[in-house]
Amino acid sequence: MKACHVATERGIVLDGVLFQSGQQTDTIVIAITGIHGNFYSNPFYYNIGYTLNRSGIDFLYAQTNDAFDRMQTDNVVTGRKEWIGSWNERFAYTDEDIGAYIGYAEKAGYSHIILTGHSLGANKVIYYLAHNHDPRIAHFLLLSPADLDYMMSGVSEQEKRLVRRQVEQGYGNEMLPFPFMGWVSCIAYTAWDWLFSGLLNNVSTEPDADFTQCSHITHTGALLIGTYDTFTDGDPAGFLQNINDHMPTATENRLIFIEKTGHTYQMKHQEVADRILDLVLDWQKQKGTDGSTSSPVI
Repeated sequence: MKACHVATERGIVLDGVLFQSGQQTDTIVIAITGIHGNFYSNPFYYNIGYTLNRSGIDFLYAQTNDAFDRMQTDNVVTGRKEWIGSWNERFAYTDEDIGAYIGYAEKAGYSHIILTGHSLGANKVIYYLAHNHDPRIAHFLLLSPADLDYMMSGVSEQEKRLVRRQVEQGYGNEMLPFPFMGWVSCIAYTAWDWLFSGLLNNVSTEPDADFTQCSHITHTGALLIGTYDTFTDGDPAGFLQNINDHMPTATENRLIFIEKTGHTYQMKHQEVADRILDLVLDWQKQKGTDGSTSSPVI
């Protein structure tokens, strides 16, 4: 396990952790984190990394801007330190951030990339795949995508008006006077992205919602969720099926339900890791490789 530092086009350096199996492999699973989806709040990443490594598969835990509330990083363009986090994330950087991690893996020599995302990270993967029919990606894996409308159901109309007014009056980079959704301290621009941009509001429990992004995905993959997931308006299985139904590759995709666990897979971390391993091994067989065709240089 080693730290990796991935620079984006705008210069911000994103920090990830590479779990290396120590074996020659061309396969890597890249996991894009969700909001506050760091190792401390989502320890299942350790299970996934170690489980994949035991079977000769590498794993990259890929933090994006909002893995923590605040974290300091470098900007290789400006040469300065910067603070990023859920407090100032902009959703328009999704393509750039994911592209940086894929570029990192490609440069290292991996030719069989499984692009994974958990929670809001899954929404980011959907956004990326809808806008980039990237041949470097073999398959996708969506872990518990987030229904943003359901997550924001507690935001009052008064709070929405305040966000809109603060942005329109030119104070978008200033902090809101209240915690957004009751738990995210952020600038007005970040709340605006959640509420009004639609950039990551790409899945829903409603069949007639806007699934344009899902309809543009040409990759095949899998979708996984816990049957107690509370971010699905009470129907995790129906939520996942609804997302898949809107994908052109629906009949080729796989749906995986982890019984009696929630959004972060409490008490079922190893089961999730084992199911992911089974998927990746099967995809390797379909590819016609045992995962030992090349040796990445990190």
